[in-house]
Parts: sequence; structure tokens; C-alpha cells
Amino acid sequence: MGVKATEVRKGTVIEVDGDLWVITDYEHKTPGNLRAIINIGIKNLRSGASKSQRLGSGDMLEVAYLDKKPCEYLYKESNGDFVFMDQENYEQFPLSAELVADKMSYVRENTQVTVTFHNGLAIGVELPGSVVLKVTEAEMAVRGNTATNVKKDAVVETGLKIRVPVHISVGDQVSVSTETGEFLRRVND
Repeated sequence: MGVKATEVRKGTVIEVDGDLWVITDYEHKTPGNLRAIINIGIKNLRSGASKSQRLGSGDMLEVAYLDKKPCEYLYKESNGDFVFMDQENYEQFPLSAELVADKMSYVRENTQVTVTFHNGLAIGVELPGSVVLKVTEAEMAVRGNTATNVKKDAVVETGLKIRVPVHISVGDQVSVSTETGEFLRRVND
């Protein structure tokens, strides 16, 4: 399905020369009396390679048809692949670390996520805006640092390292942004 370059946004998946690319950056410029210029940054979903393209407002892009399904993350294999199970037909399939490793530090085993498919092939994982994780390691708070916005290092159950306020301790549940990796708030049980 072809759409104008002005209609795509960050996160849109397009087909270029038979490969799938996700738009990572989008900038629309209209310099004075000249025609609009659209600069996009794209990342190949198979190889991970990135590049930028300059487009005119009338240029057409081929948007890929994607299917999204609820799936359960099961475990990580010894070769680094992540194994998921389709919630509808219980079929298991791996996703390579090159495609999803940056997102999997926010996902616990046996957690439901949305997996994106293109022509029956799994190509990516979508996460919610934030996730709740348990703190497994945290530095001790130093007396006197509680009056300011001081942060300390902590590790959550998935192995992700984050910065948290000094009042957070081991065993606390915290909400973490999946976009920035930042601490959002403490969650009561």
C-alpha cells in the first residue's frame, strides 16, 4: 500500500527493495518558498543496519502490512534467541537477539507481549509504555541524601540497571519506562 512521504510517522514500517525498514527519525522541513523536504532515518529490521533518506513531499513509500498477535515470552535460548508462544494456537517460535535484545531487558519470563508478524514471520516485539519490575539489587542509602533529588544504582529482576531514588530498596516493585529506561514510580503491592 503506497502512501505519501508526508503521511508516514516515526515507527512506521516500510518496504524498500524487498526489505523491511522501520522509520526511526522523521523531520519535515519547508525552507522559505522551496518545496518541502522530508528527512527520515530508517533501520533494517533483519540486519539492524541504519541509514537516512531525503524525500520530497510527493514521493511515495510502500507501507508494509503487519499483523500483531498476543504472545507469551517463555525463555532465552543458549544461542541468545528469545522463545515466544502464540496465545491463539500455542505454536512456539524464536526471535533473534539482533531484532529484540534491546527490548527484552524489560520483559520477565512468562509475560504477555505483542509480537509483530510480516507474511507469517515474526519481526519484532511491542512493549507497553511502562512495566513493573522487582528490585533485586540496590545500593544502601547514605544518611543526609534524602532531602535532594539524589539517585542511586539498582538492578531489577530482568538484569536491567536503572537509577532510582534513595528510598527504593531491594524487594520494592518499581515502574520503569520502556522507551527511556528511567524509573517512573514505586508501585505498591
